[in-house]
Amino acid sequence: MSTLYERLGGATALDAAVDIFYRKVLSDDRINRFFENVDMDRQAAKQKAFLTMVTGGPAHYTGQEMRVGHAHLVAQGLDDAHVDAVIENLATTLKELGVPDADIAEVGRIANSVRDDVLNR
Repeated sequence: MSTLYERLGGATALDAAVDIFYRKVLSDDRINRFFENVDMDRQAAKQKAFLTMVTGGPAHYTGQEMRVGHAHLVAQGLDDAHVDAVIENLATTLKELGVPDADIAEVGRIANSVRDDVLNR
């Protein structure tokens, strides 16, 4: 059975998805303030590595633990509505790329599985 990483299309597809995803995020007034003064090339590289790892691809993610990496955002008011907006943008991106609904739902479950760590609770 193939991994979610393989079903999503591997590295090339995830690279494209993350680039499209961040264009959406940066134009989303609900959440774009959290990305002000962020090196988006570095951010995209971390997100690609993280998504690769959590979807069953080669594990090269070396980013901080979720609570540590997002603590400054929680201090700026990051909450469930913001996480919902991020997941919504990710789902919309995957839908536009033709990813089947079942795989989009699986990505959503993975994203929701780190919600409490992201929100430090």
